Amino acid sequence: MRKLYTWLILLPFCVTGFIQGANAQTSLQVKGKVTSSDGPLPGVSIQIKGSSTGTTTDANGAYSVVVNDNNAVLVFSFIGFLSEEVPVNGQSTIDVTLTEDVETLSEVVVVGYGTESRKNLTSAISTIKTEELNRGAISDVGQLLQGKVPGLNISRSGDPNRAAAIILRGASTLRDGAQSPLFVIDGVIGADISLIAPDDITAIDVLKDASATAIYGNRGANGVIIVTTRRPTKGEGTVSYSGYISLDKVSHQYEMMDANQLRTFVQDNGLVFNPADDLGANTNWQNEVQRSSAVSHNHNLSLTGGGEKTTYIASLNYFNQEGIIRESGLKRVVAKLGVEQKTLRDKLKLGLSVTNSFSDARLVPYRNTVLSQMVSYLPTVPVRNADGTYFAFTTNNHNTDYNPVAMQESATERSKYNTFLGSLTAQLDLPFNLKYNLQASYQSLTTNYGAYYNSYFTNTFESVRNTPDPPNNPAFINITGKDGLAVRNTYQYTNVIFETYFTWDKSFGNHSVNAVLGYSWQENTNGDGFQTSSTNFSTDDVSYNNLSLSNPYGVSDFRVDFGSSIYDQIRLISDFLRVKYDYDSRYLLQLSLRRDGSSAFGVNHRWGYFPSVGAAWRISKESFMDNTSFISDLKLRASYGVTGNSAGFNAYTTKLLYGFVGTTVYQGNTINAISAIQNDNPDLRWEKTSTANIGLDFSILSDRISGSFEVYDKRTTDVIYPYPVNTNQYLYSQLVANVGEVSNRGYEIALNANVVDRGSFSWNTSLNLAHNKNEIVTLSNDIFKADTIRLFAPEGSPGQTGATVQALMSGQPIGTFYTYQYAGKNENGVSQYLKSDGTLTTTASQLTLDDYQVVGNAQPKLLLGWSNNLKYKNFDLNIFFRGVFGSKIMNITRADLFKPSMATINNLPVEAASESVNDVNSFRYSSRFVESGNYVRLDNATLGYNFKKLGQDIKRLRLYVSVNNLFVITNYKGIDPEINQGGIAPGVDSKNFYPKTRTFLIGVNASF
Repeated sequence: MRKLYTWLILLPFCVTGFIQGANAQTSLQVKGKVTSSDGPLPGVSIQIKGSSTGTTTDANGAYSVVVNDNNAVLVFSFIGFLSEEVPVNGQSTIDVTLTEDVETLSEVVVVGYGTESRKNLTSAISTIKTEELNRGAISDVGQLLQGKVPGLNISRSGDPNRAAAIILRGASTLRDGAQSPLFVIDGVIGADISLIAPDDITAIDVLKDASATAIYGNRGANGVIIVTTRRPTKGEGTVSYSGYISLDKVSHQYEMMDANQLRTFVQDNGLVFNPADDLGANTNWQNEVQRSSAVSHNHNLSLTGGGEKTTYIASLNYFNQEGIIRESGLKRVVAKLGVEQKTLRDKLKLGLSVTNSFSDARLVPYRNTVLSQMVSYLPTVPVRNADGTYFAFTTNNHNTDYNPVAMQESATERSKYNTFLGSLTAQLDLPFNLKYNLQASYQSLTTNYGAYYNSYFTNTFESVRNTPDPPNNPAFINITGKDGLAVRNTYQYTNVIFETYFTWDKSFGNHSVNAVLGYSWQENTNGDGFQTSSTNFSTDDVSYNNLSLSNPYGVSDFRVDFGSSIYDQIRLISDFLRVKYDYDSRYLLQLSLRRDGSSAFGVNHRWGYFPSVGAAWRISKESFMDNTSFISDLKLRASYGVTGNSAGFNAYTTKLLYGFVGTTVYQGNTINAISAIQNDNPDLRWEKTSTANIGLDFSILSDRISGSFEVYDKRTTDVIYPYPVNTNQYLYSQLVANVGEVSNRGYEIALNANVVDRGSFSWNTSLNLAHNKNEIVTLSNDIFKADTIRLFAPEGSPGQTGATVQALMSGQPIGTFYTYQYAGKNENGVSQYLKSDGTLTTTASQLTLDDYQVVGNAQPKLLLGWSNNLKYKNFDLNIFFRGVFGSKIMNITRADLFKPSMATINNLPVEAASESVNDVNSFRYSSRFVESGNYVRLDNATLGYNFKKLGQDIKRLRLYVSVNNLFVITNYKGIDPEINQGGIAPGVDSKNFYPKTRTFLIGVNASF
């Protein structure tokens, strides 16, 4: 019976073959032109169906092919367009217009200097489409991607003026500010992300392995994020508007004692308030410092359209976000204009894009000090005295306590920055399947900063304890001046890029080759500006806007602050080559090489080479897979490459520098002393990161389930760090040198499933998981030796001067907590610690550096993102969860609040009510305050309704409501477990966390 079924199936094909053979005629030459709605399409594949014979269209979209059968069928195919099958039927001229395929277009990936079909990638690249980006009141591109890309670790507080920390596949450098991926916006390398209005984004491609990033050479070590924004489109003019308004509430506060709880604790433990420290008040300082609610709104208006030759797009975006901390906020206006013009019989396409972003950031002076004081300041005192003046402690035991509301309201800090980007592109179609591309861009960032500390501030806070973000240590800052202090500065930073390259595309039969050969020139100018300061103002009313009203000469010890910014200029020159080979979409090979030169490095090592190779095998196209119908696609990838890291360097990094190092007396006069402040190093070179990656892409059950699996090994050598050196050999005590090695190994999983697709209801779910193991392999070489470099001394409690909580250690990850091992409490209720010899002690003087132990690290073991999209008729619902597992947090904030014996001086957490006032070690930094950083957050839930059939004038209308950060499941005892994961001291909650908010939002999208 089975054989009979086989013959019945094969019979129609046998008959068809017989008829075709009978009708075979002499060969026929078929010519024609392939176009799209935008004009001729070069590079279109034309295949004779059922054979390997074919050709491609030239630069004008023309083609010619010889068929041996008048009844042959020509198959026209091109990336991003629906394939077209056209019977010849004896015709000698066949013109075809291909239609764009919306689904296939989403599978076109932007790579360095070109595009590629996702199905033919040999690299690890994740693409996030505009509808998949995070929703909400978002001012930072990092927030848009949070949880969306496997391996991309993004952390952010609630501060609208702080960018997210972005780490891809683990940190690979020990330099702060050099860990973030490279951003490329519409082909412009290093473009400022403040230029991007979220509504203008069409897709974001994240290049993760070296096969994808090596084309960017010395800037690709941390990965590359390519942002593609809306381009001019042909057609009837369309006006689009999108906008929302949102309300923010603090999602969580520290559970501090109120005044009555604190009074009870003090009384029960035999303590007594100084009468001046308990005035009968019950002040919630967190509520006083924070807004009860913050309002944000965003509006985006765009126009697009054009004809056969000229197309345009214009957009205007206005964003206004109030910070949940009083006095803070951000306003931003982004304007964009783009025009594309075809000429020379459509062989030349010119593009001009101009974007300008103006931001007005309202900052909180001494922000971290305010955040610290709002939890530690006594609730038993009021914000203001009866006469309306600010309350201030007068006793000596409050030397580091400052009324946080007074600090907020007595100072102003504002930063205005204007970013301009102009880009000119040209693409010329040449004979022999060649294209010539040119892109020239100019970017300028101008900052205008002003800060004013009024007469109350300067006359009250003579010395302020500043608490910067880790790894910088706290320090006291003397407010030198009286009756007001103003600081003004303005700087300009420019970036000029000129890139030109040739692209060659050639297909012959089942073979196709793509080659790119180019040249890049870039020049950066930084710190072109100045700073000044003044004091002794006749009035506070003009703030920092009129320095002529000051009299700094009336304050004898005042010195003008000229700032620390240094003017410098860096030039980068590069050549690059990439060749891709494709056989029948089955066997794929890619080779690339970039040669980079940078003036920032030592004269002996200014040039570097960055090669890569990637290969892929589409297993599903092999004949032995013909009977596995449940597998739609199966592709195995492997790649290896080397990239560099030149971020964070200026023109003087390798130079011998002199500067002021104090004062000295010369001929009876006090003058500035000058000495070396940096050694030269002509052998300094960029860090190199080599990455091996193996990936598997799959699609099963008629594409209902698809995904990818990645395994990688990333190793960075020649890691740069300042090492201590002998001043008998060097002029300065440190030398910036290439010494260490850092390793990152891990895996990533991405899954997508169309769970339900029935009529009016559909449900799509996607899940991504990532694991990374970070390790500092070594901090030494033959010349420089280091095993442990201790970091960050919070010094928030008495008796802990110099006590550090983290360390860079060979064999351990970045973010290793290195401190005392807490061993519970002894029979007297006093905290005790484990010494290196195994004994226990409660005596602080008996603890030494030898007793420090590794007690955890901040690196997460697993990152999770889970998105669900449900549609029912005109309704759509998106629910997105994000999780972090396996990380640890050093809760310095909690440690510094655990001072029961000092309850009459500083407030206590509610949980400290059970602490004994006799525990003199209760606050000591140790493993006691290393907590789990695990959490699962409902990041976003959005419900929308799409109105249809609204008439010819309204093309689209959608209303939606959204909530962000609805809840967090965590055991962390701080405000929020999403502590900064960037830098060399990640995972430290050091009284510097700007509270996150819960956001309720209503918005509209419309097109006319």
